Amino acid sequence: MKEVKMLEFPQRGDNRGRLVIVEGMQDVPFEIKRIFYIYGSDADVVRGQHANRKTEFVLINVSGTSKVKVLDGKGNEAIFSLNRPHTGIYLPNMVWKDMYDFSPDSVLLVLASEHYDAEEYIRNYDDFVKEVNNE
Repeated sequence: MKEVKMLEFPQRGDNRGRLVIVEGMQDVPFEIKRIFYIYGSDADVVRGQHANRKTEFVLINVSGTSKVKVLDGKGNEAIFSLNRPHTGIYLPNMVWKDMYDFSPDSVLLVLASEHYDAEEYIRNYDDFVKEVNNE
Protein backbone atom coordinates (compact mmCIF):
# COMPACT_ATOMS: atom_id res chain seq x y z
CA MET A 1 0.00 0.00 0.00
CA LYS A 2 1.44 3.34 -1.13
CA GLU A 3 3.42 4.73 1.85
CA VAL A 4 0.59 4.22 4.37
CA LYS A 5 2.24 3.55 7.71
CA MET A 6 1.75 3.63 11.44
CA LEU A 7 3.68 6.28 13.36
CA GLU A 8 4.72 6.32 17.00
CA PHE A 9 5.21 9.70 18.65
CA PRO A 10 7.62 10.63 21.45
CA GLN A 11 6.15 10.44 24.94
CA ARG A 12 7.31 12.23 28.03
CA GLY A 13 5.88 12.00 31.47
CA ASP A 14 6.22 11.43 35.15
CA ASN A 15 3.89 10.95 38.10
CA ARG A 16 1.85 13.97 36.91
CA GLY A 17 0.84 12.29 33.63
CA ARG A 18 1.91 11.81 30.03
CA LEU A 19 2.79 14.29 27.28
CA VAL A 20 2.84 13.30 23.60
CA ILE A 21 4.76 15.47 21.15
CA VAL A 22 3.89 15.75 17.44
CA GLU A 23 5.86 18.20 15.29
CA GLY A 24 5.50 18.91 11.58
CA MET A 25 8.45 17.92 9.39
CA GLN A 26 9.85 15.87 12.28
CA ASP A 27 7.25 13.46 13.65
CA VAL A 28 4.98 13.77 10.60
CA PRO A 29 6.40 14.03 7.06
CA PHE A 30 4.81 17.37 6.20
CA GLU A 31 4.23 20.89 7.45
CA ILE A 32 0.93 20.93 9.35
CA LYS A 33 -1.44 23.46 7.77
CA ARG A 34 -4.78 22.30 9.17
CA ILE A 35 -5.95 20.50 12.30
CA PHE A 36 -9.43 19.18 13.01
CA TYR A 37 -10.96 16.46 15.12
CA ILE A 38 -13.95 14.15 14.94
CA TYR A 39 -15.96 13.15 18.00
CA GLY A 40 -19.49 12.08 18.86
CA SER A 41 -19.70 9.55 16.01
CA ASP A 42 -21.60 6.33 16.69
CA ALA A 43 -19.92 2.97 16.12
CA ASP A 44 -21.97 2.33 12.95
CA VAL A 45 -21.10 5.69 11.34
CA VAL A 46 -18.53 5.75 8.52
CA ARG A 47 -16.61 9.01 8.12
CA GLY A 48 -14.18 10.03 5.40
CA GLN A 49 -15.24 8.09 2.33
CA HIS A 50 -13.00 10.11 0.05
CA ALA A 51 -9.52 10.51 -1.37
CA ASN A 52 -7.46 13.68 -1.77
CA ARG A 53 -5.38 14.64 -4.77
CA LYS A 54 -2.92 16.79 -2.76
CA THR A 55 -3.50 16.52 0.98
CA GLU A 56 -1.59 14.13 3.22
CA PHE A 57 -3.01 13.26 6.64
CA VAL A 58 -2.00 11.85 10.01
CA LEU A 59 -4.86 10.43 12.10
CA ILE A 60 -4.46 10.02 15.87
CA ASN A 61 -7.13 8.73 18.24
CA VAL A 62 -6.26 10.91 21.23
CA SER A 63 -9.13 9.36 23.19
CA GLY A 64 -10.96 6.10 22.68
CA THR A 65 -10.60 3.97 19.57
CA SER A 66 -11.53 3.80 15.91
CA LYS A 67 -10.55 1.94 12.76
CA VAL A 68 -9.35 3.20 9.40
CA LYS A 69 -9.76 1.24 6.17
CA VAL A 70 -7.44 2.38 3.39
CA LEU A 71 -7.84 1.40 -0.27
CA ASP A 72 -5.40 2.19 -3.08
CA GLY A 73 -7.85 1.80 -6.00
CA LYS A 74 -5.83 -1.09 -7.42
CA GLY A 75 -7.43 -3.84 -5.33
CA ASN A 76 -5.33 -3.47 -2.17
CA GLU A 77 -6.78 -2.56 1.19
CA ALA A 78 -5.62 -2.45 4.79
CA ILE A 79 -7.38 -1.89 8.10
CA PHE A 80 -5.67 -0.09 10.97
CA SER A 81 -6.82 0.12 14.58
CA LEU A 82 -6.16 3.43 16.28
CA ASN A 83 -6.21 2.64 19.98
CA ARG A 84 -3.22 4.36 21.61
CA PRO A 85 -2.92 8.16 21.94
CA HIS A 86 0.80 8.12 21.08
CA THR A 87 0.38 6.40 17.70
CA GLY A 88 -1.19 7.47 14.44
CA ILE A 89 -1.51 6.52 10.82
CA TYR A 90 0.12 8.44 7.98
CA LEU A 91 -2.02 8.64 4.84
CA PRO A 92 -0.37 10.01 1.70
CA ASN A 93 -2.40 11.69 -1.01
CA MET A 94 -4.46 9.55 -3.41
CA VAL A 95 -5.58 6.83 -1.02
CA TRP A 96 -9.24 6.21 -0.19
CA LYS A 97 -10.04 6.35 3.52
CA ASP A 98 -12.98 5.20 5.65
CA MET A 99 -12.98 5.86 9.40
CA TYR A 100 -15.42 3.78 11.45
CA ASP A 101 -16.07 1.67 14.57
CA PHE A 102 -15.77 4.69 16.86
CA SER A 103 -15.86 4.00 20.60
CA PRO A 104 -18.23 6.24 22.60
CA ASP A 105 -15.26 8.26 23.91
CA SER A 106 -13.44 8.50 20.56
CA VAL A 107 -11.74 11.76 19.63
CA LEU A 108 -9.97 11.37 16.29
CA LEU A 109 -7.42 14.13 15.72
CA VAL A 110 -6.50 14.83 12.09
CA LEU A 111 -3.38 16.69 10.95
CA ALA A 112 -3.41 17.83 7.31
CA SER A 113 -0.70 19.05 4.97
CA GLU A 114 -2.99 21.48 3.10
CA HIS A 115 -5.69 24.00 3.83
CA TYR A 116 -9.21 22.83 2.93
CA ASP A 117 -9.96 22.87 -0.80
CA ALA A 118 -13.16 21.09 -1.87
CA GLU A 119 -11.85 20.80 -5.45
CA GLU A 120 -9.09 18.36 -4.50
CA TYR A 121 -11.46 15.85 -2.87
CA ILE A 122 -12.63 12.77 -4.76
CA ARG A 123 -15.89 11.67 -3.14
CA ASN A 124 -16.96 8.89 -5.51
CA TYR A 125 -15.01 5.62 -5.23
CA ASP A 126 -15.48 4.68 -8.91
CA ASP A 127 -14.11 8.07 -9.98
CA PHE A 128 -11.15 7.54 -7.62
CA VAL A 129 -10.38 4.12 -9.15
CA LYS A 130 -10.48 5.60 -12.66
CA GLU A 131 -8.18 8.47 -11.70
CA VAL A 132 -5.68 6.22 -9.90
CA ASN A 133 -5.54 3.88 -12.87
CA ASN A 134 -5.36 6.74 -15.42
CA GLU A 135 -8.57 5.68 -17.17
